[in-house]
Amino acid sequence: MKSYNPELSIVTINYNGYADTCDLIESLKENETLPYELIVVDNSIQSETQKIKEKYPHVNCIRSDKNEGFAAACNLGIREAKADLIMLLNNDALVPKNSFIHLIERINSDSSIGAVSPKILSYEKPHKIQFAGYTELSTYTIRNEAIGSNKLETDIEDIASLIPYCHGACLLFKREVVEKCGYLPELYFLYYEEMDWCFSMRKGGYQLYYEPKSRVYHKESSTVGLDSPLKVFYTTRNRMLFAQRNRFGITKFISIAYLLTIATPRTFLLYLLKGKMPQAIAAMRAGFAFIRYGQKPNRYE
Repeated sequence: MKSYNPELSIVTINYNGYADTCDLIESLKENETLPYELIVVDNSIQSETQKIKEKYPHVNCIRSDKNEGFAAACNLGIREAKADLIMLLNNDALVPKNSFIHLIERINSDSSIGAVSPKILSYEKPHKIQFAGYTELSTYTIRNEAIGSNKLETDIEDIASLIPYCHGACLLFKREVVEKCGYLPELYFLYYEEMDWCFSMRKGGYQLYYEPKSRVYHKESSTVGLDSPLKVFYTTRNRMLFAQRNRFGITKFISIAYLLTIATPRTFLLYLLKGKMPQAIAAMRAGFAFIRYGQKPNRYE
């Protein structure tokens, strides 16, 4: 692997996930026919940087002493990247042999393509799909669906296609995208930052693609949990942030009003009825955080 002259720079974030990060690095060894560099940004509570460096001397492991969120960590890694093609890859992903070749072929096939994501499959159930593209975010509710989610591979057609948003678990993009559209927006802290970024790419004239010939296996939400209060807080609040940043005029007013007065209280009540008090409180805290701070950074503590 010639990290001094890579064709691809891979950026992954390690947050208290040493074992997952090691699994990812081991899986990447199957792709060493492709000249790449791996940049690990470690923002763990207790630093795991030295352990990673000692076990994998070829990896460029950067310590971030202050956890400023997923986007900020990604941006730190992007600034270190040497290649013209850069990939954001979750540390809880595993990559089959030669999977990246198809992504690179797709992104290089047209100058208008800014980013591309592969088919993402469940690590626990390898034939079950997590992502085969996204639908568009709805105008007012700021929700969408992952195409093929929870379906078997045999249930969908494997066709490369234009998509409105790429998946943050594995997202390959051109360096020129950052130069033209900027870095990932850091105010979200967690969730929706890649949606906002992809929205900026499209406004900048780029196309986004789903490439099913490439695949990645993903241990979904191994860091924050599938239904944790942390996830509830950020997904609830960040829909409102997205609306504030990317909807305009009466559409923005209706969207934020709906999310604040209907969607958030409904989420609170649903969790309350399920006996999940921490999640219910997180939903209401998200609404109050948005009212109080708006687009200013705000952490779930």
